[in-house]
Amino acid sequence: MIALNVDTGLLDTAHKELQRLLDGRPLVTAERFTTALRTSYTGPAGIEALRPALAIGCYPAWAPALPGAVVAAEDRTRTRSVAERHGRLPRIRHDVPPHLIALNRPPVISAWYATGRLRELAAPDGTVAAIDGELRDKVEAKPVFDQLLRAAEVPAAVRIPCVHVDHLPELGELQRAVGTATVVVQAGVTSGGRGTVFVAGQDDMSRAARLLGPFRVAAFVDGWSSNTTVLSVPDEHGGVRTYVDRPSHKSVGVAALGIGPAKSAGNDWSRPWPAAAAALIVESAQRIAAWAWRRYGMAGLFGLDAILTPDGRLFLNEINWRNQGTTEVSAVNQQLRGLPPFIAAHLTVMLGGRVDWLGNADDFNTDTLTRATQAGGPFYVKARLCHPAPASIAPGYGSGVYRLGPDDRLHRLRVGAHPADADTDRHEVLMANLPGPDIVCHPGAEIATIEGVTSGQPRPFDGPDSASALTRRVHTALHELFHPRQPEDF
Repeated sequence: MIALNVDTGLLDTAHKELQRLLDGRPLVTAERFTTALRTSYTGPAGIEALRPALAIGCYPAWAPALPGAVVAAEDRTRTRSVAERHGRLPRIRHDVPPHLIALNRPPVISAWYATGRLRELAAPDGTVAAIDGELRDKVEAKPVFDQLLRAAEVPAAVRIPCVHVDHLPELGELQRAVGTATVVVQAGVTSGGRGTVFVAGQDDMSRAARLLGPFRVAAFVDGWSSNTTVLSVPDEHGGVRTYVDRPSHKSVGVAALGIGPAKSAGNDWSRPWPAAAAALIVESAQRIAAWAWRRYGMAGLFGLDAILTPDGRLFLNEINWRNQGTTEVSAVNQQLRGLPPFIAAHLTVMLGGRVDWLGNADDFNTDTLTRATQAGGPFYVKARLCHPAPASIAPGYGSGVYRLGPDDRLHRLRVGAHPADADTDRHEVLMANLPGPDIVCHPGAEIATIEGVTSGQPRPFDGPDSASALTRRVHTALHELFHPRQPEDF
């Protein structure tokens, strides 16, 4: 188990400020995973104020990450599939209000961003502690990304050549305009790779044409995709302090893991970055945070996506101003520094409180530049069901810490909910969000998140679009636990 050595005094400070801001109101999470925030309230550096009184989502929770109560769509449907994942809130809309009433106080709802549906759940006196959804749409809209970078005065060297069109012309015209044989077509305000199509031929162009314009069409840049988590905090002088986490290496479109084109297979913070590229990430994040505060009064968590080329150049390709899929495991980066995680500060900012436990932002970012060039850190890998037909996991394989044995089988060792609960250097991993044996999983369904903390070897990914040998062995062993289900079984 990796030692985090978080300063208990700072944990206590963050805990007390959150308690003060909540003032007895129950914290409620509304995310896909009902164990959202678990790396912040479990493990060796937990902040109990971040353990939700109620979690609303898709998949059930497990000990020791249990919230006070859970409303999970899977408990109703007994099914995991892509469609079920995207339609979770409508399926449980009648189950949630009784749980909110039982809390007996107006809730504080934590989510990626505020929507009308979440405001209805919080009504009449509750609070949605998240960035406004309409404001998020303005900032995250893919066709305006380059205007955002220019407005923030981000260095021109990190901007990808692109054009903006209302209607897609012929592929040859786009190739000439951006200078690459493969072009990247993006549209809308989307996440998880949706709204992005890599176009190398007419078949791809037909898929891109199904998107709703306007479009950003950019040059294809070969290299590692990356995500950097950033936190901006209002300061005492009318500006913001900006804290930039170390950037990740993200593998995309890993077919061996069931991950489709343009979709993330997970993130690895254990692989070093070139110092110059890391410095550009920090500078760009600071400029974007300052611009967003001046222009919209926006503060809190956001993610900056980039591409790192084989020769060490950096190009920015997306911004996500909200909690992200990376938020859960990237929190371990702050804990490895001895600090409470960014999410504690983000909720404090959303509730109008003071964040005075992260220290000087310049010192933090200087430390980021040092850590980014060193090996070691957390990671997560997404696992999708690759079987061709519906299947269920065998009994006795709940979420927790597993070891891959010499027999290439997964052996459950103990309970766990934090990536540091697993000693990945000894081939241990945390298997999070596994289904129960009575759940029918359909092809493409999320069947687990494979997590851990490593000193740098082994690594989860070999390249920008390939899993490591260890990850492939773990993924294969995970699928060996699943057995086909017959149509009459569901």
